Amino acid sequence: MDFVIESMRADDQNAVLAIYREGIETGMATFETAVPSWEKWDAGHLAANRLVARQDGQVIGWAALSPVSSRCVYQGVAEVSVYIATAARSQGIGKALLQTLVAASEQDNIWTLQASLFPENEASLALHLACGFHVVGRRERIAQLHGVWRDTLFLERRSPVII
Repeated sequence: MDFVIESMRADDQNAVLAIYREGIETGMATFETAVPSWEKWDAGHLAANRLVARQDGQVIGWAALSPVSSRCVYQGVAEVSVYIATAARSQGIGKALLQTLVAASEQDNIWTLQASLFPENEASLALHLACGFHVVGRRERIAQLHGVWRDTLFLERRSPVII
């Protein structure tokens, strides 16, 4: 599959939210149960390092960072989100997006990337491990999704460039 990784544009918002909806519907990607407005999504993600994978002009995946805290000491720590359209999964798009996001984050002096994954999401876990993340621990029964307690794995990647 031929695709390019590039910066997210303002007119990508509908495609980004549609792909996010697909992730929500799997029950394997997030505790969210409804797609937020673009304004809420935009406010929750850093302005820099928003990427999309594009094939034939269409967005087929995206990656972005969220701040983990508003405290200045955590400016170099961000949470990773990577979502791939259902029809484009298992084709290397997630890995290309995450590798590009890692490199871009280091240029912006982000020294730690973290992710929280459902243990059952084996594809996402394998992706993050392949991109230099490691499991820090398991958070048991951290929250409920549709009335069911779920665990998450907490992963991080420390930059060998920044520190």
